[in-house]
Amino acid sequence: MKKILRLMVLGLVLLISGNAFGQARNVTGVVTSNLDGNPLEDVAVRVKGSLVSVKTDTNGMYSIGVPESSSLTLTFVHPAHDQYEEFLGGRSELNVEMVHSIRFNQYGKVVDRNPMIIEEREGYLIMESLDQDYKIWLDLRVQTDGAIFLGDVYNPIANGVEIRRARMAFKVELPGNFEAEIDMDFADGLADLKDAFLLYNASPRLDIKVGHYKERFSMEQNTSSRYLSFMERPTTLRTIAPSRHIGLQFHYYRPYMIAVGGIHFQPAGDGEAVRNRKDNYAAGHNEGYSFTGKITGLPFYHQKDRGLHVAVSGSYRTPKTHDDIDNVRFDSRSNININRKKYIDTDRINRVSNYQLANFEFAGYYNNIKFASEYILARVNRYERLVDGEQTGTLPSENFSGFYIMSSMMLFGGQMVYNYYQGEFTMPERGRSWGDIELGVRYDFSDFNSRPEGVMAGSGEGLTIGLSYYTPKNVKLMINYGYLNFDRYANQRGRLFIGTDADGNLTRDPLLATELTGKGGENFHFLGFRAQVSF
Repeated sequence: MKKILRLMVLGLVLLISGNAFGQARNVTGVVTSNLDGNPLEDVAVRVKGSLVSVKTDTNGMYSIGVPESSSLTLTFVHPAHDQYEEFLGGRSELNVEMVHSIRFNQYGKVVDRNPMIIEEREGYLIMESLDQDYKIWLDLRVQTDGAIFLGDVYNPIANGVEIRRARMAFKVELPGNFEAEIDMDFADGLADLKDAFLLYNASPRLDIKVGHYKERFSMEQNTSSRYLSFMERPTTLRTIAPSRHIGLQFHYYRPYMIAVGGIHFQPAGDGEAVRNRKDNYAAGHNEGYSFTGKITGLPFYHQKDRGLHVAVSGSYRTPKTHDDIDNVRFDSRSNININRKKYIDTDRINRVSNYQLANFEFAGYYNNIKFASEYILARVNRYERLVDGEQTGTLPSENFSGFYIMSSMMLFGGQMVYNYYQGEFTMPERGRSWGDIELGVRYDFSDFNSRPEGVMAGSGEGLTIGLSYYTPKNVKLMINYGYLNFDRYANQRGRLFIGTDADGNLTRDPLLATELTGKGGENFHFLGFRAQVSF
């Protein structure tokens, strides 16, 4: 009897559940378009999470049974409109206006649409299509610097602050293996074009770049300023190593080597350089050009925690047309940019037929330690005179050189990171949840005294100690101590005092300075500070 009773109860429960599950609400409505307000035919109306669906008639009307046990959400799909869904609640009538999905460009042409996702990745805003065929991201960077100067100097140096860089870049990956970038700097309230190029990934090993970008010549020069271990690159590289120019470059990569070569022309330049170039074009002067190549060996490419970088680069260059014709000039500021004096300055070297550059690099890393060194040479070849527009005769060449050596380490468990595709150091990994600290030291030397009868632009050495704090994301704080020592010829084209004469008066003439050899010339200390944010 008890078994019969239990079976009757179970049957009653199943009957009630079945009836509840089978109950459905009839929902009706009209679907229209936001484009003109007219009814939409053939809109697929579906109960979300169910196979129950109907289509609208010629009047845009639909009627669908919605089980009470379902999601109670209707989705509306039409090929010319955005998909739409809405929760019913207790309603039995739902009218819907769908948004027309066809878009037009500024010329009235119908364009394809591709949904995108927007998210933050490692502190940067990324927009990427769902099929990962199109990606664009912002790359913003602000560096605020300050410096104070110490020492008994011949030429007063002002303490100060500046916005060293205020960069805004748009970078994009396009369908068909193309990439592009445009990068502007707005420091000092001026708009300065940095990178502007198109890159084609011909294969996983080869890419081709055309536009305005940094020539692949020096590892430290090519490293982004956000990743530098010190506030400024060494003076010798800032003076000799080529930077951004318009050109065409081929980049070939294998895990154990990198080979880069290209032809380059003018830098984009500021307003004065552009005017000079156009005037020289109008006068019939041809564009200058440069052939630059570099090969890098990576003997420990298969090991993540250690690596060596051995590279040699060279460049054959003719004078460009953004300055006086057949002239070149080597000059730069010292290892802190707030000091605006250019102690080493060759002035314009005239009657230049061509000049060659060479650079040798040796660098490496092991876990939290890295080192790097470069030795750079410049040889300027000159002609004697022009005869009917042709260069004839030769003058003695001018030779300049310099080098730097540096090492740094992450103090709290971080790891150095080397970019094997580009052949340069990049952002280190932090060792703690609060970030990490990098301690570095660097020595650099520059010699621009070519010969007594030629160019004697000075020589100088610098010692820099840097401390950098990396927060977990986006922010980097730097403190640099530096000592700079220049010889008596480093007088910025005769503009700076370099010692005293026999009467005890300040003099700019290195031949009149009475200081002992090695004592003439400017020397001073500095403390530099930087707050950097990249996002």
